[in-house]
Amino acid sequence: MVLEHIFPEDWLERKGRYAFILGVAYTFVGVLIASVLFPGDPALVAVAFTAMLLLPELYKVFSIEERKERLEQHVSLKGVWRDDADVVRIYIFLFLGILIVYAIGTLLLPSFTTNTLFREQLEIRFGQGFAGNAVFGSFSPDLFFSLLSNNFLVLMACFVLALLTGDGAIFLITWNASVWGTIFGLTAKNAAVVSGQHPILVFGMIMLIVFPHMILEAMSYFFAAISGSVISKDVLLEDFASSRFFEVFGFNLYLLLFGLIVLVLGAGVEAWVLHNVDVYQEIIKLSLQAVP
Repeated sequence: MVLEHIFPEDWLERKGRYAFILGVAYTFVGVLIASVLFPGDPALVAVAFTAMLLLPELYKVFSIEERKERLEQHVSLKGVWRDDADVVRIYIFLFLGILIVYAIGTLLLPSFTTNTLFREQLEIRFGQGFAGNAVFGSFSPDLFFSLLSNNFLVLMACFVLALLTGDGAIFLITWNASVWGTIFGLTAKNAAVVSGQHPILVFGMIMLIVFPHMILEAMSYFFAAISGSVISKDVLLEDFASSRFFEVFGFNLYLLLFGLIVLVLGAGVEAWVLHNVDVYQEIIKLSLQAVP
């Protein structure tokens, strides 16, 4: 794909919302290629293709951030946050673009097609697989800690992958967006069948309810990914054990810590929603009634 080369190098940083278009386009292409080349089980391959298509653009974004930081005489927490805010915005729009493609695909395609295209994502609905838990939860007293422990594993996986590979966390971020889009779409579709409402309307209701904790959880993964990527790339460019080495390393660990705080907040909001928002509980119950 050469879409990112048509525009200036810093086009995503200046207009982060364009990342939404990039996310939609590359997700559609990734799913299409995977369905053609691997028709038997394209789900994970589609995620991998989408992540691979996004990697060159993310590499450019992080390269720009590296140049900015190297030009700064002194690294500060304020400066790190200022530089990383653009990257977080890009991740958010990419994430939403991916999620929307999977949600619309689940809503509009026949059930047989979605069961094939999104098989691995749908298995998460019944507790199989590895993904963030902004979807369902059993209504139990220890729901908060169950959500937090599962989401903490995903956050640490994002950090470690980014630390080891530089940009590898985009695979897990793409995977989570695909899971949430697929399951929210299927929930709306099934609930609409039972209730007689339009599935797009039900999906809109779901998104209004889950958006606060979903975006908090997603942002915690973004912070972990950015922290790992910057440490992986920037620290290696600095003189080992120099003062700047420890500044860059330390401030990006602060970013990881901030991601953990956001993760805790997101789990708290999600637990509250699952316990207290009757409309959401009713939608989930209706959706489960439609499951054969």
